[in-house]
Amino acid sequence: MGFGCAKVSSGLGTERGMSNMRRTPVWLSALAALILAACSGGRTGGGPPAAPQPSVPPTAAEAARFLTQASFGATDDSIAAVRSAGYAAWVDQQIAMPVSATHVDFITARRALPGAPSPSVNELYGSFWQQTATAPDQLRQRVKLALSEIFVISVADPNVNELGAASFYDMLGANAFGNFRTLLEQVTLHPMMGTYLTWIANQKEDLATGRHPDENYAREVMQLMTIGVRRLNLDGTPQVDSNGAKVATYSADDITGLAKVFTGYSWYSPTPTTSTFLGGNRDPNASLRSMIPYPAFHSTSAKSFLGVTIPASSISNPSGDLKTALDTLFNHPNVGPFISRQLIQRLVTSNPSPAYVSRVATVFNNNGKGVRGDMGAVVKAILTDPDARNTAQAIADPNYGKVREPVVRMANWIRAFNAQSKTGGWLLASTSANTALSQSVLTSPSVFNFFRPGYSPPATKVGALGYVAPEFQIVDEVSVAGYLNTMQSAINAGVGTSSDIVTAYPSETAIASDANALVERVNLLLLNGQMSQALRTRMVDAVNGVTIASNANAATLAAAQLNRSKLAIYMAMASPEYLAQR
Repeated sequence: MGFGCAKVSSGLGTERGMSNMRRTPVWLSALAALILAACSGGRTGGGPPAAPQPSVPPTAAEAARFLTQASFGATDDSIAAVRSAGYAAWVDQQIAMPVSATHVDFITARRALPGAPSPSVNELYGSFWQQTATAPDQLRQRVKLALSEIFVISVADPNVNELGAASFYDMLGANAFGNFRTLLEQVTLHPMMGTYLTWIANQKEDLATGRHPDENYAREVMQLMTIGVRRLNLDGTPQVDSNGAKVATYSADDITGLAKVFTGYSWYSPTPTTSTFLGGNRDPNASLRSMIPYPAFHSTSAKSFLGVTIPASSISNPSGDLKTALDTLFNHPNVGPFISRQLIQRLVTSNPSPAYVSRVATVFNNNGKGVRGDMGAVVKAILTDPDARNTAQAIADPNYGKVREPVVRMANWIRAFNAQSKTGGWLLASTSANTALSQSVLTSPSVFNFFRPGYSPPATKVGALGYVAPEFQIVDEVSVAGYLNTMQSAINAGVGTSSDIVTAYPSETAIASDANALVERVNLLLLNGQMSQALRTRMVDAVNGVTIASNANAATLAAAQLNRSKLAIYMAMASPEYLAQR
């Protein structure tokens, strides 16, 4: 875009009320906000760990900030729960909590209702909004979204069906706090991953016809899901050779060798045949159940990859070869820092310090009990690390934090203000258009997710300083206006088909006669108590601009209180201070 941080900051106005806010083009004000948010895109500094926080109950603001990282947003009840338990104990409680009802069950139940519409991907979206809004296992829900942006499938591919995608998302949630090795295997064998990355029904090489195994999954499971393209130190920084060049993690030969492993697996069938391998006579649950081996189609030639060789054999052994390959990937030294850094980016900050990455990767390598890949321990380490919990340090560091993902912002509004679905179906369809949120769960445009973890917006201060701001990859002039207009409509009248998801803001309207009290409540629920004095003054002035006459009747008073509440929420969610999660 070419905007400099100093230039855009001077263009932000001090609007008083909704009508005055419309005098400045929505896209321009919001674009300035987003660019300012990106200018605080994340921390890169190293150095020693920050001083641990005292072992005293967190304040309400500290609890809200923690919940911004660990859930889809703070509520009154969740703030109270964190304050009562403390950070570590709350994480332990969430990890121990049973998995919520599945997305597959939600979709199946909706389809069984009398007069249910034709099956569509909107049921998947509805199940996502329902769980982000109401599921008690909020940490699992939040980590599940993060994992879906590492292990990517997408219903944008017409071959990925919505019920299979729901099953894949359920699988990520079920494994969110389990072992990474199990997660990797279940991701690998899920039929929607096989379909999306084209290794389902992948056949062994045939020299007579010139056929070679499909290499798509072999490449992406290394590049995007386990070890990355460069060798890493424990702290996530790249290793270099004697000439100062970064060292590649794998070669084209490694991809070719690994691709031979990923042959001879296809659709589940209780009676597998060549026909079922090729997708015929498909079992009704084939989209939901792990792929199975078909030995006749599996390569028996030698397979060399990542320093390991599976020798040629006269006996086809797809399960044994797969175990060797996944064990090799799992035990690669890159996995800890590669996965840890991405999870930190998704939950806490775009540019974690090397020391932060190192501490979390160390837990990945050994949870303290000799176990490698304990995802529950990794998530706990991320959220309780001094770099995550030191609020004062985060606020003081202008390079700390991340841009909030659009779907997280919408979910934050739903949760914070207790919006409910009038039909129970959570009828909010695709929000992928850049005139909406530019993002829908499991609908990324490619295997590279909605945004790359190393993306840095060009011609910005972020890039000039060597920082990254991944979420900025889905930002443009249209998407900025789309977000603002979508949230204005949602806050004002609800969102979804026939405004299915709506709230009356009872807690906000009850205090709306006091502008300061209203703004402070919004500050806690949306900005974790971090609102600047300048924004607070601007919002209080705007709220007071919606006058409440001393002799107003009940209906007039209620309307003014509601308008005040909506205005305060909208101004907060449009602000750069909200868009940049700190």
